[in-house]
Amino acid sequence: MDVKIVFLNGDLEEKIYMSQPEGFLVEGQEHMVCKLKRSIYGLKQASRQWYFKFNDTVTSFGFKENTIDQCIYIMVSGSKFIFLILHIDGILLATNDLGLLHNTKSFLFKNFEMKDTGEGSYLIGIEIICDRSQELLGLSQKAYINKVLEKFRMDRCSPSVAPIQKGDKFSLMQYPKNKLERKEMENIPYPSVVGSLMYAQTCTRPDISFAVGMLGRYQSNLGMDHWKAAKVLRYL
Repeated sequence: MDVKIVFLNGDLEEKIYMSQPEGFLVEGQEHMVCKLKRSIYGLKQASRQWYFKFNDTVTSFGFKENTIDQCIYIMVSGSKFIFLILHIDGILLATNDLGLLHNTKSFLFKNFEMKDTGEGSYLIGIEIICDRSQELLGLSQKAYINKVLEKFRMDRCSPSVAPIQKGDKFSLMQYPKNKLERKEMENIPYPSVVGSLMYAQTCTRPDISFAVGMLGRYQSNLGMDHWKAAKVLRYL
């Protein structure tokens, strides 16, 4: 596959061409190539083309894209509103009007090959809890947190009442002081633990934000004190 880069009106544009397959060359037309008019699934450009296609389609229906998170769309009609959340090729709809919901779903079915999997209950590792009797709508990452605990062999640990214990202090001076200590820290999955905690913190557990922020400062040269503090997992 050949890639040609051209500039149009000062903007960078990438054009993708397919070379003629071996054995199908026509004499005198060896320089000819096939231009892709549709993106092929699996190419690095495919996801970008999918976004352009989806964005143009839903905005033509009246949705407006969130300027902060471009995978979230909203449409407002008087007191009625509907949110559309896109994750790869999965769509989650949230609305206060069933009529608007049915119209939106009908529009999406006309423009995309898709299926309705019913009321949303689980998305990107987050459980959606809806209790209409108590007018409760909540999010939980219980399953994700349990997997993290099992991954780091903390699923049978004793629970803790706080993310960081009172009196805990951290500094750069707690780094390994000799070869033995450095060797001991080599196989400790500290960055992986902090990354796992960050995902939970961002989505459903803001109560561990301070602890995760502190732990993230010492990933380049951590000591055993930092690793012990990373047991925020006990609190979860």
